[in-house]
This record gives sequence, C-alpha cells and structure tokens, in this order.
Amino acid sequence: MKNIKNVVVIGSGFGGIAAALRLKSRGYEVTLIEKQNDLGGRARVFKKDGYIFDAGPTVITAPHLIYELFELFKKNYDDYIKIIPLKIWYQFIFDDLSKLNYGENLEELLRDIKKINKKDKDGFEKLLVESKKIFNIGFLKLADKPFHQAWYMIKQIPALIKLKSYNSVYDFVSRYIRNDKLRKAFTIHPLLVGGNPYSTTSIYALILFLERKWGVHYSMGGTGNIINALEKLMQEVGIKIIKGKEVLKINHKNKNVKSIILENNIEIKVDSLVCNADPPKVYDELIYPKIQNKLFKLKCNRLKYSMGLYVFYFGTKKKYENIEHHTIYLGKSHRKLLNKIFYTKELDDDFSYYLHRPSATDPDMAPAGKDCFYVLVPVPNNQSKINWKSQGYDFKKKVIKKLEETSMPKLSKYIEAEIFISPDYFEEKLNTKHGSGFSIEPIFTQSAYFRFHNKSELLNNLYFVGAGAHPGAGIPGVLSSAKVLDHFEI
Repeated sequence: MKNIKNVVVIGSGFGGIAAALRLKSRGYEVTLIEKQNDLGGRARVFKKDGYIFDAGPTVITAPHLIYELFELFKKNYDDYIKIIPLKIWYQFIFDDLSKLNYGENLEELLRDIKKINKKDKDGFEKLLVESKKIFNIGFLKLADKPFHQAWYMIKQIPALIKLKSYNSVYDFVSRYIRNDKLRKAFTIHPLLVGGNPYSTTSIYALILFLERKWGVHYSMGGTGNIINALEKLMQEVGIKIIKGKEVLKINHKNKNVKSIILENNIEIKVDSLVCNADPPKVYDELIYPKIQNKLFKLKCNRLKYSMGLYVFYFGTKKKYENIEHHTIYLGKSHRKLLNKIFYTKELDDDFSYYLHRPSATDPDMAPAGKDCFYVLVPVPNNQSKINWKSQGYDFKKKVIKKLEETSMPKLSKYIEAEIFISPDYFEEKLNTKHGSGFSIEPIFTQSAYFRFHNKSELLNNLYFVGAGAHPGAGIPGVLSSAKVLDHFEI
C-alpha cells in the first residue's frame, strides 16, 4: 500500500487555506498551522463594541476561485457563503471633491467619463480592449502556471514584449486616457496589490478587464465569513488545524525539509512543506541550517518591497448614507506622494485613502442604526524607520481630519469605537519583511520567474503560496498561487 504523504501548510491566509484544501483533495494528509488564535492571516476579523471589521481584503473579484474550493469536495458553496455583486464598485473622490462612480453599468460610466473629458470616452473603450488582451494572457494563461524554470519564462517573452509589459500601468493607461483625474482613477489597481502605478508592470492593467468580466463583489458577513466557511470545510474534509502556535524553525538535510519546530520546542515531521508565510522572512529567519547561496542572496538583497499600510477601523453612532461601499480619495500630489511612499520613505499630509463601508450593503456589520468603516492609507514600509508607536495616534488625527474635509463632515463627533494598525502590525503579527502590506513590490523584475518561486529555489520539498510568490497579491492572485501547486507532485 502506498504511503500517504504528510504535508504541512504554514499560515492560514487565503493562499494557505486554498493550498491545504487543494492538497487534501489530491489525497495528501494535510496539517495547517497558524500563529494566531484565529484563521485568515491578512483576512482576520476584529470586533469591538458590536462592530465587525474585516482586517484586510474587502474587494472580492473572480469569486469562482473561491467557489472552486467547495466544488473540489462536491460541496455547494451556497450552503456556506453568500457573495453578492455590487452595482457601484468604487466611488472616486478627487482633490477638488468632484466624484466619479465606477461600476457595473458601462453606459453610465462612459457617460460620466465623457462629462469629464469628451475624448476619454473612446479612449476608455480602447483601454478595455487592450486590458482584455493582457487579461487573456496574464491571467487566463499564466496566473496559475509555475514559473520556477527559466525556460518557461523564456517561452513567454514574445507575448510579454508584444503586450509591452515592460511599461508601467500609468504609462499604459496614459496612452488612452488624457485627463489627469481619470488617469489617477484608472491606474489605482496596482495600489490594491502593493504596487506603485508609476512603476508596476502593465501586466496588472489586466485587473481593469478582470473586474469588468466578473464584477466586484461583497461577502455577506464580511470577508471573514469566507474564512469561517473555509475553516468549516477544512474540518469536514479532515484537515488538521493547529492555532496559536508559531513556527520558529524549518529543519532540512540533503536539500529536503525534514521537520518544523513550533513554540515549546514541539517538532513535527513533514514529507513536504507549503509556506503561506512571507518568503523573504522564511528564507532569512526560519530555515536551519542557513543555506549559503550567493546568487539567491544577491536576488534577496536587491528586492524592493511593497508599501506599508495604516488602517483605521471605526464605528460611528451616525449613519453616513452618502458614503458608498468602496470609496477612493485621490489627493492632489499623486505622483509626489507615491515617490515619498515607495522611494524616499516619508509621510505626507496630502495622502490618498481607501474607505470601506460594509454597512452600506450589510447592516449587520454594525449595531442597529450605526455605521461601520475602515480607512486604509498607503504609507512607507518599516524601512522608513518611522516610529509608529509614537506617531500612530498623531497620524490617526490627520486621517480623521482628512476624512472630515473630503467625505465625512464632523466625523470626530460621531466615532464611538476605534482600532488602528500600522506597518508594525504587519511585521510583528503577520511576519512580513519590513512590515510591507503585500510582500515584494510587483514590478517587472519581481514578477513571474523573477518573483519568489512556488517551488523553492533552494529546497526540493518546500513550496510557497501567497502574496510574495507567483503570481502575486490580491485574493485572485493568492488563490491562483495555490492552483500552481496542482502542477507539482508535492
């Protein structure tokens, strides 16, 4: 009788959970280990005074990638979760406080674009056509394929050159859109996966069409409800889940992982190991003995990391009925701000923000008659040396003031529950290198083959899923990273 391999998955973000379920469906014995006392990783849930806050991802696109995980076990996802489409995907607010609703109704969107700039109506239609071409290759053909061998990347070079993927998203969009406000709005997507629109490879412009194809959705009960449903599914299919235990060491011998060491010196033997943990952190701090590989070390030393995130969660005793489910405010000094965040690592008072109001769609996220929010502000990662323990509260005041000036008058009078997190949370609680919000930056030289490989470059039976591995961050990205494992005999 063939021995059943024992696979351990470290980390319970969407990538780790998806990997655990996919491997279980293939007949492996699977154990999932999570440092926190709850599952979800970036998609954990915070609760305070009757308010429910999704800690991380709130924009659900390509929901079929979530449904697939239930279908692997012939389960009906409708019995576990309810994911609904939104009509307005984002409301953009510009620095002059004018607005643009961006959503499923393309005719309305084109009409509103025409009001801002006549020529950009045709330009946006052309932009969608070009975005579809990138989507057909970058997502449909490559997102769930392994890039651990150079020859596979070489095979894609003609297509990538044809798509001009060496250009930035901003350059790509600017070929079709003239108006500065619209350029800012339609290049926002890289920021949702940790990239600077002015340097992120134009491959990520595929998100424009991805949203148009499958829509933008919300999970009733919040994104955390999807995590709860997947945890229930894992329990039903026999995946062992260990919570509240941090992995401190990965032992290897003869290029194979042999065991992992948890807190209290608990050792677990493994046949194969899948890390949903941040790859640079794993390679730097967990692997023992440390592997001396000069070429790989050079690669790691040259890495550029995504920005950090400052997130302020708050509940209000007043309902702000005029606020949409997703709002994105774009400040005046857009390029200057992003240069400060990504390059000089400075805070700026003229910041942009993303505001999430789940109670616009799901009143149960807040007590009756009240409203639930989080506001996310891109900030420098911890390479900046900003002392968030001393500056975090002052920055919160600036965030509230900015919200009052741009979208939520007299907000400070109505806040009754609040929590904030900074890059320190990502570094200390989620173990990301430099407290980056999305692992490494999605520039061309850190994408596909140049990103951390799903099958480790250094150890035979070590694999990676999640934001730092191919294809990258965002829920569709990390779920696709788990699909890449289907190509390997783990």
